Amino acid sequence: MSSGSLAVRLLRRATSSSQLSTTLTRRCAHSYAASRPPSPLPRFHSAAAAASSHSGITIRRFLSSQSQVSSSKVSADENLRRVIDSEIECVVESEEASAQQIDPPEDFPFEIIDNPGDQSVILKREFAGETIKATVYTNFDAEEDLNNDDSDAEKDEESFKPAIQMVVTVEKPEGPILEFDCNFNDDELAIESMRMLNRDNNDAENVYEGPPFSILDDSLQKSLHRYLEVRGIKHSLHDWLHEFMMSKDEKEYVVWLKNMRDFIRK
Repeated sequence: MSSGSLAVRLLRRATSSSQLSTTLTRRCAHSYAASRPPSPLPRFHSAAAAASSHSGITIRRFLSSQSQVSSSKVSADENLRRVIDSEIECVVESEEASAQQIDPPEDFPFEIIDNPGDQSVILKREFAGETIKATVYTNFDAEEDLNNDDSDAEKDEESFKPAIQMVVTVEKPEGPILEFDCNFNDDELAIESMRMLNRDNNDAENVYEGPPFSILDDSLQKSLHRYLEVRGIKHSLHDWLHEFMMSKDEKEYVVWLKNMRDFIRK
């Protein structure tokens, strides 16, 4: 993840509440504060120059060079650690400021499988002899901008929402597996594509996957949407999924930062 993309993400999240904006302002002040000057270089033992004058000069220059590199590394590592600490504090404070219970919708039929460290969440249920599994992703590279007026000089930051994408599989005890690629927006649950997978070889090449979903007959498209809806995959999940996935992203981000800090400290 690039630092530029990360900054945009944090800025846009911060606009969702005044508390986050205040916290991010403080974080920026910490992050861009001037680093402390490196500690003075240690004096080397006089034995380093005990040999001939020529070799002594060579040794002193070599040791001085190594010392400068070491000092620069310590200074850079310490500065990075402080910035990471500030970022962790910022995210934790924003989580505490907006802490709330994210309950699933009424009659939510799925088991939620949320493995720490995974970027996705799995929704799973049994339905009339079938196993329905939806793997949900948050895509920050495909932002959903509710203000589509390109004439505006500045986009409304509060309209920012990451894209919620989902891969849904419908599996029966025997035979192939039906798979859908979907994405959510405020208006609808869109099916991007679908395919039949070989149960014994999901990665089989040169298998005909059918035409693009968008060119299917309208009545067939509507029927496939209804097929998913009765299995619990419907647009009404949008708001809950958005809140749940944003909360998960913040938690995973804090863990990622702490792992990086631990690496820097070693």
